[in-house]
Amino acid sequence: MHFLLIYELAPDYLARRGEFRNEHLRLAWAAQQRGEIVIAGALADPADQAVLLFTGDSPDAAERFARADPYVVHGLVKQWRVRPWTTVVGKDAANPVRPD
Repeated sequence: MHFLLIYELAPDYLARRGEFRNEHLRLAWAAQQRGEIVIAGALADPADQAVLLFTGDSPDAAERFARADPYVVHGLVKQWRVRPWTTVVGKDAANPVRPD
């Protein structure tokens, strides 16, 4: 199953992220190596949100990540939420559905 961790970024996110970026990236790459994060990154133009795609049986890994993320802890993320995502098309789709 897939889960989207969606961040609403603070207006000064780009100006402040440098101080916390290495710690954030270490956390993210560790989650990727454990097989939790599939892909992740900030949206551009404007950089007002970030989306992290998690895989697993529950939203627990995504929620743990957000609570530990220095971007969240230090206020670069105003708000976050985890949403289940029913993926149906693509080689990594959790629930592939093909046309008849």
